[in-house]
Order: sequence, then structure tokens, then C-alpha cells
Amino acid sequence: MLDLSSNSFFGLIPNTFGNLRFLKRLVLEYNNLITESPTAQWSFLSSLTNCRKLRLLVLNSNPLSGFLPLSIGNLFSSLQYFLANNCKLKGSIPIEFGNLHSLIFLELSRNELNGSIPTIVGRLRCLQVLKLVINNLRGPIPYELCQLQTLGELLLNDNMLYGSIPTCLVNLTSLRHLQLGSNKLTSSIPSSLWTVQYILYVNLSSDSLSGSLSSDIQSLKVLKDLDLSRNQLSGNIPVTLGDLKDPETLSLADNRFESPIPSTFGTLISLVSLDLSNNSLSGGIPKSLEALSHLENFNVSLNGLEGEIPTKVLVQYSKGHFQMELMLQ
Repeated sequence: MLDLSSNSFFGLIPNTFGNLRFLKRLVLEYNNLITESPTAQWSFLSSLTNCRKLRLLVLNSNPLSGFLPLSIGNLFSSLQYFLANNCKLKGSIPIEFGNLHSLIFLELSRNELNGSIPTIVGRLRCLQVLKLVINNLRGPIPYELCQLQTLGELLLNDNMLYGSIPTCLVNLTSLRHLQLGSNKLTSSIPSSLWTVQYILYVNLSSDSLSGSLSSDIQSLKVLKDLDLSRNQLSGNIPVTLGDLKDPETLSLADNRFESPIPSTFGTLISLVSLDLSNNSLSGGIPKSLEALSHLENFNVSLNGLEGEIPTKVLVQYSKGHFQMELMLQ
């Protein structure tokens, strides 16, 4: 292993790393290292093809700039981790990544990548983590991602992806973390998504999703955080949300929900944050919410609520147990 991370090294990444024939882990993140030129093929990467045992290559937070080279596909199939987060990368994701059949972890976040997500990624059958957040990627989410049976984290937020959420995501039974927010996704949320029983974190915020929220959402056995805010979801808030086991954060803010606040929310005793603001909710604040003793943030502003605020809710607010924003109309 060679770890030179978090220093002030600068200049070219040397080709002589390729002389380290038994190298398994090379970590260069958090420096000021560069490549030869924006259009160069990263000769240091070509030299690493001599390292037949290379498992991990971490380049995060270096101003590499330029384009991901096609030679990435020449690295030995032993490579399991490739991380190039925040490296000022441009251009498209090379289809040559599909040659890295042993890849477990691929992160290319916080760059300036464009084009579509190559369907060839579906060949990476060992992939457990795919992070492409904060880029300029366009096009639909490829159905080929649904072939990644071992995928545990799929983070594609803050791009310009469009189209619908693939219904085949239900095939990803290992999925624990899904982030598709801040894209241009449309259509409804497929009800099949809520049958991925052991998912922990779901963020579909700031898209253009419409339609109602399926009552099948109760099938999420271990959900911790759900953020569906800033969409165009409508209809009733499903009372079955109260059947979730231990959620800590729930945001349905900035949608078009019209129902009263379900009294079943009072069973979500692990809730720390509940945001239902800027909808068209009616009725009062259910007295059952007095049971939410861990609640720190409670926002029901910009709705059509009326009636009394439950006494214990006011007591908790006065003691500073949580922050509350209300607009009673």
C-alpha cells in the first residue's frame, strides 16, 4: 500500500508508480496533483497496467482536469475501487469502465461530466456503490442498472437526468441508499419501489414527480430517511406511513397533498424531523403527535390547518424541545 493523501504534493502524477509491481492500494487524494494536459491520456494510468494486483485507486480532490481516458479499461480486472471525486473532470464517462468486471465501488461525483450514464455499467455485476452526484449527466436512468444485483448505494442526485424512475429498481434487493433528487425526473413514483423492503435512505426531492403516493410505502421495513419534497405529488398522505417502523426524517414539503395530517403519524416515535409545509393540508394537528417525544423540527407552515394546537405540543415547543413553524388559516 502507498498512501500519500492529505498533503501538499503538486505536479504530475509520476509514471514510475507502474514500477511497483506488487502494489494493491494507491491513495493520492487531497493534494494538488495534475495530469499532463486536458486532452492527455493520463500516462500514469497506462503505467499502472503493470500493477497486476492493484485493487484500489483513490484520486479524490486533485485538480486533474481534462477527460477520463479510454485507457481506464486497460487496468486489470483486479481493480475493485476507483474514486475520482472532485477532480474537475469533463466529458463523458468512457464505456471502457465496462471492462473492469471486479469493480465494487465507483465514484465520479462533483465533477463536470456530461453525456448519459453508459449502459455498459450494467456489466459491472460486482458493483456495490455507484456515486455520480453533482455532475451534468443527462438522459434517462438506464434500465441496465437494474442488473446490478449487489448494488447497495445508487447516488445520482444533482444532475440533469430526465424521464421516469425505472420500475425495475425493485430487482435491486440489496439497495440501501437511493438518491435521485435534484434532477428532471417526471411521471409518478412506481409503487414497486416501495417493495425494496430493506432500503434505509430514499431521496427523490426536487424533481417533477407527480401522481399520488402509494399506500404500499408501508412495506419499507427499516426506512430511516424519506425525502419527497419539492415535487408535484398530490392526493392524500397515506395513513400507512404510520406503519413504518423507525423513521427519523420525513419530508413531504412543497407538494400538492390535500388530506388532513394522518393521526397514524403519532406512532412514528423515532421521528426527529417532520416537514409537511407548503401543501394544501386541512383539518387540525392530530393530538396523537404529542407522543413524538424525539421530534426536534416540526414544520406545517403554508397549509390550511385550523383548530387548537395540542397542549403537549405547545409544552414541548415552549421548552425548546423542537422548532415549530405554523401558519393556521
